[in-house]
Amino acid sequence: MFTPAELLEINTLLTPENKIVILTHYNPDGDAIGSSLGLKHYLKAKGIFAEVIVPNDFPKFLKWMPEAKKVIIAEYKRKLAADMIAAADVIFCLDFNSPSRIGLLGDWLVKAQGKKILIDHHQQPEPFDFVYSDTVIPATSQMIYHFIEAMDDEKLVNQDMAECMYTGIMTDTGGFRFRSTSATTHRIIANLIEKGADPAMITSNTWDTNTVSRLHLLALVLGRIEVVNDGRVAILSLTRNELKEFGFQKGDTEGFVNYGLSIAGVKMSAFFMEDLYEDFIKISFRSKDDVDVNQFSRKYFNGGGHINAAGGKSMDSLPGTIEIFKARLIEENL
Repeated sequence: MFTPAELLEINTLLTPENKIVILTHYNPDGDAIGSSLGLKHYLKAKGIFAEVIVPNDFPKFLKWMPEAKKVIIAEYKRKLAADMIAAADVIFCLDFNSPSRIGLLGDWLVKAQGKKILIDHHQQPEPFDFVYSDTVIPATSQMIYHFIEAMDDEKLVNQDMAECMYTGIMTDTGGFRFRSTSATTHRIIANLIEKGADPAMITSNTWDTNTVSRLHLLALVLGRIEVVNDGRVAILSLTRNELKEFGFQKGDTEGFVNYGLSIAGVKMSAFFMEDLYEDFIKISFRSKDDVDVNQFSRKYFNGGGHINAAGGKSMDSLPGTIEIFKARLIEENL
């Protein structure tokens, strides 16, 4: 958490007169949007206006959250986003550890003169004016709750905040099943339910939203899942042509990588997908126990994240990337 002196200084910055923006990472997920909107609603409860800006669009299944449709998407409103970041007195940076993680917003953030406040749970954060970094906490949305507590404002938590933070925690913990989910996490979830978060509604709105195209893609992926290294590693993949054939929409492949971990004996799952428009491969890694996919992705695939959940990128072809991946598994004895 921020030090008491830092909290006092941050409190002096949070005034109705100051222009405040909230930024999160490229390809925003449930925790990115949940933490950003949760913070926005907290500031609103204090009588402070803030805008949430994201680098690119986010999945439809997250747009039910209160004020999600007011989020400024920089790929559609580039000048507005750039001007707002440049003019901001305070810039909250949520769920990313480096300007390189926020796409076209990164250069604008570096040049901005406003005070930069980082709240994030990824490893190896870069310097910001204020840094609250904790890699043990499973979701940035949980960190927003801790921040509200530290500001002695828990009494301000309302239904809008509760729904957003619950969604962020739920999605980043895989439905509360990842090992980073703690007793403290569950206590916070209980508090959010008491403040108005409806678990059944949130789960239904977020996860029970499959399209026919998503189910077709899932069937294709599961139909050719490959298990290697004596059953310890699962490999899933999709080509660009397959995405096009089944009418891929943003968010359709969310969670696919987790199916590999559902296989008995598998300790690591990797999902490889050709980008729809550019010539590179997006990679998602998930693992169990002490298999560190953060270090693996950093070392070999220009990525990073958490010990048990990380992402990466490859400029090789899809078959070539998978072969490189298999070779690296042998090198690392995974």
